[in-house]
Amino acid sequence: MPRIDTRRPDERSASRNAGRRVLNAGSGSRSARQVNGLFRGSGWREVRIDVDARTQPDVVGSITDMADFDDASFDAIWSSHVLEHLYGHQVPEALAEFRRVLRTDGFAVLSSPDLEAVARALLDRGIDHVIYVSPAGPITPLDVLYGHRASIERGQHSMAHRTGFTCDTLGELALEAGFSEVVATRHGYDLWVLALKEDADRNEIKRQLALSGLEVFAEAE
Repeated sequence: MPRIDTRRPDERSASRNAGRRVLNAGSGSRSARQVNGLFRGSGWREVRIDVDARTQPDVVGSITDMADFDDASFDAIWSSHVLEHLYGHQVPEALAEFRRVLRTDGFAVLSSPDLEAVARALLDRGIDHVIYVSPAGPITPLDVLYGHRASIERGQHSMAHRTGFTCDTLGELALEAGFSEVVATRHGYDLWVLALKEDADRNEIKRQLALSGLEVFAEAE
């Protein structure tokens, strides 16, 4: 007689995720860029890579060349507000590296400032109007365009922004990097992209992310 699984959906997700690895790509400090709740306390192991040794990552290095990691060695990638710190020509290199280190059923969750939303805020309220407050402090349109000025002033030059994206351009770059499917959407002043490898279960991944509080992909196509 078939066994009936009586566990809650979150308990079943934790069982499936046991022993999986997520790469926090461009991790920053632990307080500034934490991975989504899906990857915390559910059997996932977080590995952190960052160019700034002061953030104490597991690996000091650039996301454009992650030679420390083998092909197909991660189940997921989390990269929050990182790609805009690269030069434009480096973004395809980073996305290609993301695809390389992911397993065939893996996925990447990417976020970046939405330049269209920021441009509207700049025109409506001015370049120095505070549009939100981040862990690093108040953020203005000028900070989003060029990088958080207070952090750069403190010597964190890697915080400078060197490129930017719209929803369409970031989604297209992920597809051009070889991801099989991309879900791109906008929320507030951020862009969100879910980039999927060929064997990834889109609906299940979206469900697990939503259960963990990241519901931006729930209605996006």
